Amino acid sequence: MEHFFRFSLNYRENKNQQNLLSQFLQEHGVKLSEDVLGKLYDFADLVVETKEYGNLISAKDSEKFLSRHITDSLVPYIYILDERRKTKDERGALSSIVYQRSDLSSKKWADMGAGAGCPVFPLAIVMPEVEFFAVEPRNMRVKFMNFAKEKLQLRNLTVVGKRFETSGLADLDFISCRALSTFENDWERAQPGLKKGGKFLTLKSFNNIVHLENNPAVHIYKYVLPQEEQTYALVNRGNE
Repeated sequence: MEHFFRFSLNYRENKNQQNLLSQFLQEHGVKLSEDVLGKLYDFADLVVETKEYGNLISAKDSEKFLSRHITDSLVPYIYILDERRKTKDERGALSSIVYQRSDLSSKKWADMGAGAGCPVFPLAIVMPEVEFFAVEPRNMRVKFMNFAKEKLQLRNLTVVGKRFETSGLADLDFISCRALSTFENDWERAQPGLKKGGKFLTLKSFNNIVHLENNPAVHIYKYVLPQEEQTYALVNRGNE
């Protein structure tokens, strides 16, 4: 089946896009190995160059897939690292704690409406110790993600060709989605699948969730993507 696909190494050669991704990660205190970065570049090439399953991304976004879509997909990883790196002592001052990758070992994470694989593929690449489920009902997207999974040898990722509500997934540590619906609708869909203490993480334009700023049940992590004007937000709600 592989002969039907073109696997370009364009993003392995695109130094401008690589530098924008690297700068974004550096600004957030994250350093990835060359191996991991290479897999992110390869995933970007697959999404941009694989046409047999339809246009997975617009021509405009194809030119900035690393700086726009990969960076955005890695924000939940950055957020989790930040949670584990810092804690407040009794005086309210920030003090560092050691982040242990074993903290995430055996955790289960589902991504609702995974589409062409963002954010779940980049997250599975940078967190191999987590078991991921890419949940997507559209058949062509499911076929593409299964191909990309094998091409990238992501053994910690399972593609589920169903709607999340009928996927049978439950007792999950994390559920994510990216620009799927309103926060309220996404949370309503996700909550039944979360274990007690589990976290729901969703990526939105900040303008679409500004009404949540005074909601004590959620935590909002604002950020700006490279060469993008608008402000984005990761919204986190725990299942208490």
